[in-house]
Amino acid sequence: MNKVRITAIRRTVYADLMAKYENPVEHACDVCEGQEWISVDGQCPEGMCPSAWGSMQEFVEALARGEGNFYDGWMKNPMSAMISCNDGFRPVSFYLEVI
Repeated sequence: MNKVRITAIRRTVYADLMAKYENPVEHACDVCEGQEWISVDGQCPEGMCPSAWGSMQEFVEALARGEGNFYDGWMKNPMSAMISCNDGFRPVSFYLEVI
C-alpha cells in the first residue's frame, strides 16, 4: 500500500453565512494552511480532524491501494485529489497525493 500526504491548501471563512445561520461557536477548527499529515495504509493520521477525514477517507484509501485517475482525468497528477471538508461555514481544501 502507498503512503498518502494530506496537505491543507486553503481555509475559507464565510462570515455572512455564519452570521445568518450559525449559532456562536467558541472553537471550530484548528487546521492551518500548509499543515501536513501522512496516511499509512489508508488509515486516518493522528491529529486529523474527524469531520475532514470523513470527507476524504474514500479518496485516501483508494490512493493508498494504488487507484487514482478519479473522474477520468480530473487532476493533473492522476495519483492525487483535491478534497474539501464538509464545514459549510469554514471549509478547508486538502490536497491528497501519493508519496
